[in-house]
Amino acid sequence: MIEIQNLYKTYKGSPQPAVNMLSLNIGKNEIFGLLGPNGAGKTTIIHILCGLLHFNSGEIKIYNFSVQNEVQKIKKHIGVVPQDIALYPTLTAYENLKIFGGIYGLKKKELKSRMDELLMLFGLEKSKNRYVSEYSGGMKRRVNLIAALLHRPKILFLDEPTVGIDVQSRYVILENLKEINKTGTTILYTSHHLSEAENFCSTIALIDNGQLICQGEPKQLNIKNNVETLEELFLQKTGKKLRD
Repeated sequence: MIEIQNLYKTYKGSPQPAVNMLSLNIGKNEIFGLLGPNGAGKTTIIHILCGLLHFNSGEIKIYNFSVQNEVQKIKKHIGVVPQDIALYPTLTAYENLKIFGGIYGLKKKELKSRMDELLMLFGLEKSKNRYVSEYSGGMKRRVNLIAALLHRPKILFLDEPTVGIDVQSRYVILENLKEINKTGTTILYTSHHLSEAENFCSTIALIDNGQLICQGEPKQLNIKNNVETLEELFLQKTGKKLRD
């Protein structure tokens, strides 16, 4: 579903590349965790894959389309949940979703059915007509996710989708994402919640300084590196130095 070969990206004025000759293959129906310390390059990689950032060199294919030359063909197959809440706070959740559904080109009847389905699934059907500015952090995260799912994407990019939310919202989000993955949606996910990633992801890639450190199924990586948890592996591979 996603093929990355020798991806290289630098920012103007930066002494080192944000992504340094990175190669990854992400298979169909995987829940793939892209993990690393602050500044490791995770968000940069997601922005590049979504066509939001140019890169210096390398080759990327998503759903057999080239990011360099066919990004418009890619966009209809992907859903993106950014790290920051991407909603209009002075509109209701329902109004927000109507706008996003229109952007995706969903017809009125189809969009209404899909919105009602997802609002029910994520426990927001009773509050759909409240302004987003009145929502809790967990409610905003759930609407943010619904907006990316309206058009039934084949690939879903999640940049820290559960940061700063309550336990119940995190549970609902992750359990529903597992079910959505089972229906055929490939997921690329970043998070600093390592215990969450360990239980959620089928495969993880640990990166640092824009380079791949290790990749594999979480439990097998722990066994291979003689550690008991993904957090221990993370500290073993990236060190304990603060990354402010």
